[in-house]
Amino acid sequence: VIEGTEAEKDKKLKRLTSSIGRPMPDVEMKIIDEAGNDLPIGEVGEIVARGPRLMGGYWKDAEKTAKTMTKDGWLRTGDMGYIDEDGYFFLAGRGDDMIIRGGENIAPEEVENALYAHPAVEEVAVIGVPDPEWGQEPRAIVALKKGETATAEELMEFCRERLASFKRPRSVVFVDVLPRTSTGKVLKRVLRDQFG
Repeated sequence: VIEGTEAEKDKKLKRLTSSIGRPMPDVEMKIIDEAGNDLPIGEVGEIVARGPRLMGGYWKDAEKTAKTMTKDGWLRTGDMGYIDEDGYFFLAGRGDDMIIRGGENIAPEEVENALYAHPAVEEVAVIGVPDPEWGQEPRAIVALKKGETATAEELMEFCRERLASFKRPRSVVFVDVLPRTSTGKVLKRVLRDQFG
């Protein structure tokens, strides 16, 4: 006997592969916007948490504690994410990396995942660059696979089918390799300094 529909199986598989799960019983978690307001299901914002397992502040550092803890005891993780209708949390990236275009949050990872689907793309990082009208625009920094070719226009068109209009990169810069830390993490700060 097989239980559930294909849609339910797909949902469970997505949770297994991409969700960070649900909070432990004695830990509360929620998603908030920049002003500290709770966000609805499916909307990306900062993940905050509170409970006896979590820190209450920094030892002898009131200034750092004030930046990290809300007045009502929520720990600001700096991680962006969303919650689904069943209470599962999903990461969308670091708050420092979030691109805000015309009041809309764009998780760079979503744009990067769309570009990784292109057969010529070896690696990609997406950063926000200043824009006088919208605040920020997404810019893709792309390294192509050896022997492959693609134009900026081709990659932007590729994203048209996969992303909402406001999330699509407005420019593409090609590099040989992306700068990384010794542990392999992309140095987005370096990319912002160089291409922002």
